[in-house]
Amino acid sequence: MDIEKLLIQFEQKLILQRYSPNSIRNYKSAMKSFLEIAEKKFSHPSELNEAIIEKYVLWKVQKHKIGSSHQRMIIASIDKFYSSVYNTKLNIEHLYPARKSFSLPNYLTTDEVKKLIESVENIKHRCIIKLLYGSGLRLGELLHLKLTDIDSKSMIIHIKNSKGNKDRVVMLSEALLEELRTYFIKHKPADFLFEGQSGGMYSPKSVQVIVKNAASKAGIKKQITPHTLRHSFATHLLESGTDIRFIQQLLGHESIKTTEKYTHITDISKSKIKSPLDML
Repeated sequence: MDIEKLLIQFEQKLILQRYSPNSIRNYKSAMKSFLEIAEKKFSHPSELNEAIIEKYVLWKVQKHKIGSSHQRMIIASIDKFYSSVYNTKLNIEHLYPARKSFSLPNYLTTDEVKKLIESVENIKHRCIIKLLYGSGLRLGELLHLKLTDIDSKSMIIHIKNSKGNKDRVVMLSEALLEELRTYFIKHKPADFLFEGQSGGMYSPKSVQVIVKNAASKAGIKKQITPHTLRHSFATHLLESGTDIRFIQQLLGHESIKTTEKYTHITDISKSKIKSPLDML
């Protein structure tokens, strides 16, 4: 089984179908793991069937304790691989989790965001954290930002080919603009807004480490990722009275239901309902 050749074929099909680079990476990664296990017993993917795929998914759930979202990605990747590369429709819908689990977004308070930013001395790292929070960017969106995407005249940032292959614009903070100019003069990025030491796109791992280290230095005990700052962006806008429809557009959510998860936090925090303990 030539896994590398199969993955190239798969990638080409996904490119033709206009999948985003991030989606292609995720699909290929899930298929690579599956094919590496499959090749130990089978010489060609056509020898695999639904029962074998079901055993693999069960093994991932029991052995690796994967979450429901990871399970969905595995099944969607296998399904897409067979339909696009072999024009074969698999009957594996029953392997998807019965329902999505609901969990409230992890976010920081405004005081915690201030502490986080103040803990960072490196101007490049500070600009990264401020952008993630100040514009509500996904990690991939931040990494793909180019110098030409920053419109200081209109005070907006152009997000291109984001999730779902959609473009959108978000606000550019006035508090960030001057710092970005100072950063540009010092680091002189050539193409991407944030670049590695040898040029080219900055790595996702580097940004994750920046956020984690900043949280540790600020004394914040919560589990914080770059996406936590996006959650904080949305939560704080809702708390300040921003219409949820505007927040939906800023976040690039296709459905308002995705944005509404933040109201579960703000409705309780802003309500006048007292705990029964306070009435004793």
